Amino acid sequence: MVLRAMYSGVSGLRAEGEALGVVGDNIANVNTVGFKSQRAVFQDVLGHSILAGTGSSLPGSGVRVGDIQQMFTQGSLANTGIATDLALNGDGFFVVNGTVDGVSANFFTRAGQFEINNQGYLVNPNGLQVQGYAANPDGTFQASISSIQAPTSAIQPHATENAEITANLDSSAVIPTNPFDITDPANTANFSSTMTVYDSLGNAHTMDVYFVKTADNTWDWHGVIDAGDLGGTAGTNQEVGTGTLTFTTDGALDAVSATTVTADFTGATAGQVVTLDFGTAIADGGTGLDGTTQFASPSNVSSQSQDGYSSGDFSGVQVDGTGVVMGLYTNGQKIAIGQLAIAKFRNNDGLGRAGQNLWIDTRESGAAAMGTAGSGGRGAVSSGTLESSNVDLAEEFVGLIQHQRSFAANSKTITTADEMLQELINIKR
Repeated sequence: MVLRAMYSGVSGLRAEGEALGVVGDNIANVNTVGFKSQRAVFQDVLGHSILAGTGSSLPGSGVRVGDIQQMFTQGSLANTGIATDLALNGDGFFVVNGTVDGVSANFFTRAGQFEINNQGYLVNPNGLQVQGYAANPDGTFQASISSIQAPTSAIQPHATENAEITANLDSSAVIPTNPFDITDPANTANFSSTMTVYDSLGNAHTMDVYFVKTADNTWDWHGVIDAGDLGGTAGTNQEVGTGTLTFTTDGALDAVSATTVTADFTGATAGQVVTLDFGTAIADGGTGLDGTTQFASPSNVSSQSQDGYSSGDFSGVQVDGTGVVMGLYTNGQKIAIGQLAIAKFRNNDGLGRAGQNLWIDTRESGAAAMGTAGSGGRGAVSSGTLESSNVDLAEEFVGLIQHQRSFAANSKTITTADEMLQELINIKR
């Protein structure tokens, strides 16, 4: 029994030594982004077969560390202000692909310290490429995952095809004495609005839209562009389109006739057509209140937009909460590049540590279920932040003292057993 006590003490020393190693690893990684702490799981060692035992009357043979359990609790999010610094608020892992210690595979990480490399790929500090669903030209995303790559080349211009004007035309306005005069539009119209349109080369052109009241509840609109932009004499006006808006006595847009302007911009594609949207008229099945109206208040434009733009250079990326990566360009455009793939596992604790803030899937963790952020129990992506280590220093220091005292107590068991053996030897003498 004395030898059993000595062996039990040795097992305690071994187990507490392993536990101290776990605590030391946690403390060493207190500032490691995305690190998940671990804890030693102790198990008693049976000194006999369970078939031969008679219950609790037989002593055990010490202790051992049965498992090193990973603690996947959420770490705090720290703001960095860097758009490519990403954190997951909830379950899931970013997916990166590359070679680590000679193994080429998908790896999983909570450390979102990413950057755009010189080839346009979104990578982690070790050069592993972040995986996601590439964007299609129509704005949808592919079904299979691949490396997220930003097209760092300039984007070509887009000629204006559609423009929208939301305005109110003053119902109390007086019908002008003189008809609309293209040479003096400001004094022969009741109201005007100015917008910028783009040709096929990305050149910006100013188009004025003049509104003229012609009768009660009836207005004409006139699209006017400087003739110099159309191959004519600069400084003179040229009408490129006109139409009529009619309203109900309640001020709703009742009907619209002619909604297009046609322009032959110098050097660009001839016959460029821009469709103007003044709102959905009642005659077209709408309410007549979602766009241009005629109420008894001063004429004003509440909003206007158009879909054209000039060429632009790549300037960076922006990531939203669902992991959609948008390319930012100097012309103000945002174009979807892809959507981050987020991996989810049945058993996070079963993942194998691969170093470099990475994990690999194992039989115990199960295969990775790929999806997008915010779906299927996966966390949301937070851009401009990083997930800090979930190590609690205060708790680790308490554990450090506890294991140290336990180590000392087990060593005392060994020395006491040694003294008892020495007494037995002395009796023999």
